[in-house]
Amino acid sequence: MSKEKTPGLRGVLTTPKIVLLVVAAAAPLAAVVGTVPLAFTLGNGAGVPAVFVFAGIVLLCFSVGYAAMSRRVVNAGGFYTYFSLGIGKPPAVAGGLVAVLSYNAASIGLAGTFGYFTKLTADAYGLVLPWEAWSALAIAVVAVLGYRQIDVSAKVLAVLMVAEIGVLAILDVFIIGHKGVQALPLTAFQPSTVFTGAIGVTMMFAFMSFIGFESASLYGEEAKDPRKTVPRATYASVVVIAVFYALTSWVAVGGIGADQVQQVAGEQLGGLFLTLGSDYVSPVLGSVMQVLLCTSTLAALLALHNATNRYTFVLGRERVLPGWLGQVHAKHASPHRASIVQTVLTVVVVGAFAAGGLDPYTNLATSLLGVGTLGIVVLQAFAAVSVIGFFRKRPDGHWWRTKLAPALGAVGLGASAVLLVLNFPLLTGTDSAVVNSLPWLLLAVAVAGFGYALWLKVKRPERYARIAVAETRSDHLELVREPEPEPGERAA
Repeated sequence: MSKEKTPGLRGVLTTPKIVLLVVAAAAPLAAVVGTVPLAFTLGNGAGVPAVFVFAGIVLLCFSVGYAAMSRRVVNAGGFYTYFSLGIGKPPAVAGGLVAVLSYNAASIGLAGTFGYFTKLTADAYGLVLPWEAWSALAIAVVAVLGYRQIDVSAKVLAVLMVAEIGVLAILDVFIIGHKGVQALPLTAFQPSTVFTGAIGVTMMFAFMSFIGFESASLYGEEAKDPRKTVPRATYASVVVIAVFYALTSWVAVGGIGADQVQQVAGEQLGGLFLTLGSDYVSPVLGSVMQVLLCTSTLAALLALHNATNRYTFVLGRERVLPGWLGQVHAKHASPHRASIVQTVLTVVVVGAFAAGGLDPYTNLATSLLGVGTLGIVVLQAFAAVSVIGFFRKRPDGHWWRTKLAPALGAVGLGASAVLLVLNFPLLTGTDSAVVNSLPWLLLAVAVAGFGYALWLKVKRPERYARIAVAETRSDHLELVREPEPEPGERAA
């Protein structure tokens, strides 16, 4: 069997570049500015930093198994491929379609988020344009970059990520410099602080803030040395995100005061960190943070666009979706058709919300980001189970890496998924029955995908047999990447 990559996909990504793609999807600055104040207010107040540490530990457990599997599976299919190899083809098709829905929903939601926050920022400087114009600009930028080779997106994200992480690092340094050891109060990690208030709500926000970290495996076929690069990028991404959130939220507790942080955050919400920047550094930093909040959202949109494309591309390549989606650009070596389809879908959905006079944030962003987040967390939990299933009868299994660690990850992620379902109205910020019924859409797509796979098994057995076909060896596993078309079937 050939070990060559799918024609057109080039191994150009190094570990740092994949880390940038993954961390950008989590939108660190946007999460800190938008999510951490909510966790302070609605969750357990000064105990938020400890919950971020807990979430990081749980996801590191998940990453142990995920990395072990990524060393043996090099494929752009992510959850879809892992499900197939770990728990079966019908769950794989169901998971693949849920992944396409979830990542698309999150991407489209970010397009609305960008339009909303950019309009607020631009209005403050006298550049008054409707939110639709700013969302259109973001969609156009992402469309151009997503059409080109992934390396181009990585270079753009490098600049944006350095800027947004750098500005919060400056804030942290100034608060610590001003308050000394009081900026890092130990009370934030005391049980009496951590286990007060709605700790379950904080856990929900914490796990939600890591969304996108699992996408490292999607770039396996475009990595220079995927069996080393992807596991390293997965570990590095979790550590970077966890340390970033935990440290910044901890310093915020110290900067405001552990006994006041819940009240102050409730009063200021999205303006909390902008105020801290102005108070402890300079009003200029507060303004810079406001601008970088917009670029952080754009970076996340680009990263999730690329992640979505890989799912659509692989499902097209394996004829689960139309085969023409599984083609790569001859020059740019990108899944350009999948990118175009996603861009068109984003334009249609955003355009429909705009035509209906709906709000880009309270209607578009919250609803689609909510359903996308829930779908991805559920997929992460099942991916952990898939790792256990994959290694169950293999000689290279290990009690910690392929059993206990992914089991702990599955339990933590499963609990997070339950919290997301129970608190979905809080996540979306609306009482709309339609919006809060969106989790049922994920279930409907999963059931439809499972049924479709069973139909393929009976009516198209040759196509069913080629879903994530694999050759297992003692030290590695290679996926068949370019199945021959069925008789009478032609890919565009």
